[in-house]
Amino acid sequence: MTKTFLPSVKEVETTRQWHHIDAAGKTLGRLSTQIAVLLMGKHKKTFTPHMDCGDFVVVTNVGQIKVTGNKAEQKVYFSHSGYAKGGKETPFKRQFEKDPTVVLELAVKRMLDSNKLRAPRLKRLRLFASEEHSFADRFATKAK
Repeated sequence: MTKTFLPSVKEVETTRQWHHIDAAGKTLGRLSTQIAVLLMGKHKKTFTPHMDCGDFVVVTNVGQIKVTGNKAEQKVYFSHSGYAKGGKETPFKRQFEKDPTVVLELAVKRMLDSNKLRAPRLKRLRLFASEEHSFADRFATKAK
């Protein structure tokens, strides 16, 4: 009879790794799914859906991400303040020029489950629009 393996919280915390991803020339959707898998910990054999087993992810060159098709002109981000007529639409192009890290952060956020684990997982995501960052000394593995 097989038994279900549950890692301890201490084991999960001590086995977290740091991953570096260079986003230059990569597609937004494919990159965000790769990041979401690393944040959830699905690449590990000790993955448990109800535990936060993911790793840290540092993404550089977010300003050089590509989108396919006509998404650059047609994609729109919608937000609402909660008040009457409080809806606001922001085109992808304007948001990407203003702050490209928000575009990738929203894509990754929407790929994660909307539960209590989403916020701690997103805290382990570090996004940088250019090459410079302050986490170079922490990388154990390098994702491609």
